[in-house]
Amino acid sequence: MTLKSARKLTSVMIADKMSELRAAVPPGRRLIGLDLGTKTIGCALTDGGWMIASPLVTLVRQKKLAPTLVALFALLDQHEVGGVVLGLPINMDGTEGPRCQATRAFAANLLAARDLPLLFWDERLSTAAVERMLIAADTSRKRRGELIDKLAAAYILQGALDAYERGG
Repeated sequence: MTLKSARKLTSVMIADKMSELRAAVPPGRRLIGLDLGTKTIGCALTDGGWMIASPLVTLVRQKKLAPTLVALFALLDQHEVGGVVLGLPINMDGTEGPRCQATRAFAANLLAARDLPLLFWDERLSTAAVERMLIAADTSRKRRGELIDKLAAAYILQGALDAYERGG
């Protein structure tokens, strides 16, 4: 792995491609996918073979970062997570706005507290796609609200897994 293809943040790697993340994650470890919102964090996990992403839980973000990270790190430890795929909310025109800046700041804080490889993944339209799926399944508005964040995280994570399988 070269420094050209991956940026270093302290001793932690931010991968540019899924193959770089795969190379950096210790064998037997799973990935967690995160859909970062202003109030919640949707979480999803891969299976052991990195084929399927499954929704896990929606964490409520606290006013202070530390309790949120404690809850997230408990999930990482419980599920033997070795890497993170974090949805990056890029604008439809491909530019990065304030939400991307907030996501990158969250990633910097996460990586400052835990040495993990991380991959940002374009999450454009992920929540909209999941919401359309839930509406098509005739899911009530209340139930959609309960499911949307963790399902969006699974959608993001599955997109990264599928790209890797296609050689991307």
